Amino acid sequence: MKTVRTAQLPRFFTHGIGSLPRPQVVRDLLAQRQELPPDRYQKTLDDLVLFAIRLQEQAGLDVVGDGEWRRTQYIREFLLRVGGFERCRRFTHQGETKFTEVVVKRMSAHEPVFLEDARFLVKHTDRVTKFALPSPFLIAVRYWHEDHSREAYPTLQHFLDHLAEILAREAKALASAGIDIVQLDDPALTYFCDRELMAGGDIHDERLRRSWDIDRQFPEALTAINRVADGLQAEVHLHCCHSVYKRRSDVRGDYQPILPRLQGAKVDRINLEFAYPGTGDVSDLRLLPDHLSLGMGVIDVREERLQTVEEIEQLGAAGAAIVAPERIALNPDCGFAPDAGEPPTIDEAYEKLCRLVETAKRLRTRFLVESQCESINTK
Repeated sequence: MKTVRTAQLPRFFTHGIGSLPRPQVVRDLLAQRQELPPDRYQKTLDDLVLFAIRLQEQAGLDVVGDGEWRRTQYIREFLLRVGGFERCRRFTHQGETKFTEVVVKRMSAHEPVFLEDARFLVKHTDRVTKFALPSPFLIAVRYWHEDHSREAYPTLQHFLDHLAEILAREAKALASAGIDIVQLDDPALTYFCDRELMAGGDIHDERLRRSWDIDRQFPEALTAINRVADGLQAEVHLHCCHSVYKRRSDVRGDYQPILPRLQGAKVDRINLEFAYPGTGDVSDLRLLPDHLSLGMGVIDVREERLQTVEEIEQLGAAGAAIVAPERIALNPDCGFAPDAGEPPTIDEAYEKLCRLVETAKRLRTRFLVESQCESINTK
């Protein structure tokens, strides 16, 4: 639902998707989490997060977050805080052999785990605030495995149901803390956009080599998402990206397979990618359900190259030719650094955010003038 504050946001309002690149000092501090006295660690991290907030304000964003600087990775912090996960599953990803967490015990958190982080953000900015949570479906498909998880959760569906319960409580706590926008991150929904993956073709992330059935799994995912969003006293965004790892995507494909299936989504806005090749095509927007507003990804977070403001404006204007400008917000395609070690620098991200803000100003002026001309011509 729109809140009093989000209802006052202008057309083409600007917001980040979540993560900002962590400077080396932030990465060093996160690595020393178990070594430093808790009070010192928390105070230093608070100071650094405050800088991330001020950076977004200085860039001119209408909506700000905490840059996810308290997290080493956008999902892992949640797993760590709710408990029940161990890093014991071996897999390959983009040619690298890694170990990832899987759920091995029942999640034990009985209180919200991000409440204090949210309170800090709300206390330290006068801008509209946004906080991102991983979606239940994303966590379920990545972190339940039949070889490790059956004792804790007999099936993936049992795990998904418990995740929806915990995340619904988490989202309500964020809203109670004063967060204006709660975003659910779900690149797993975008897996269904990759035709090669859905056809059983090869994929460079071993975790995705599984049985996929959009007719069965998409409704299950949407039910869990709706359970988190239902009755929430905040605006709810759903972010569907193609994942980011070392300036590459994990999957490819436009949004046509999933947009019509979002008709029953109890969210307010869907944030999509359009700037990076192999992601969304502007023509996909003809399939956007009428009840959904759009967060249009117009900033490429993967390539180091800086788009010109003119390029960004052209992309945004193409979207506004299909979706009414009052339904559109502008954002980067994805978070700049879902993992703390991602290569973009904070200066690169800052310059891209500044260009995003400048583009929004141009588009507001452009479509105000066009609206005024149309009004004159109809008189």
